[in-house]
Amino acid sequence: MDYATRNELQEGSERDPFTESRYQQFARFLPPGPLKVLDVGCNTGRGGAALKAVRPDIEIHGLDLLQSRLDRLPKDVYSGTVCGSATQIPTDDETYDAVVAGEFIEHLLPIDAHRFVADVFRVLKVRGRILLTTPNPGDTKMRLRGGTCLGGAHLSQHHPDTLRTVLKMYGFARVRTLGSGKVTWYLGSRFPWLGLYGSFLAVGEKV
Repeated sequence: MDYATRNELQEGSERDPFTESRYQQFARFLPPGPLKVLDVGCNTGRGGAALKAVRPDIEIHGLDLLQSRLDRLPKDVYSGTVCGSATQIPTDDETYDAVVAGEFIEHLLPIDAHRFVADVFRVLKVRGRILLTTPNPGDTKMRLRGGTCLGGAHLSQHHPDTLRTVLKMYGFARVRTLGSGKVTWYLGSRFPWLGLYGSFLAVGEKV
């Protein structure tokens, strides 16, 4: 099954109850000042709307495989759209100041996850920043229940230490991981033990 078909079947992603909080977290880790931001896997724009509410000074462009979703983006939030693959982003080099991707990379096969990171590096300006969240395979609660991050629409899983290495391998510096998900409502994102978080945030810079 190709990615476009898989995306069409993922209607639940439009109702993810943590989307707004995830993008509010992105806002806290964006560089200051007016920015041009690419929202990868933007879906119908709920995340972008939350991001724009916190950072009204930024210009957001949405990337999605499905034109039908891009057509539904709120025009007062998104200044532009890009219909295409995240592994070959149809955009010039050094276009964006930041790229955000909320719960996206796990929907790619492992080899395509690497291609995605490499192409984000290409489209970012120098001193640009990548911010992405993904389910945490080390989530203690999930492991005690015998669960896994894999299955359904999730084609890969990314451990914090491994994802940090991948980001560095493709050129990113100042790479760090922090907690994400609902636990941040109680502990914030900087609790030292990532095993308490259902998802985690990875941040890297092109310097």
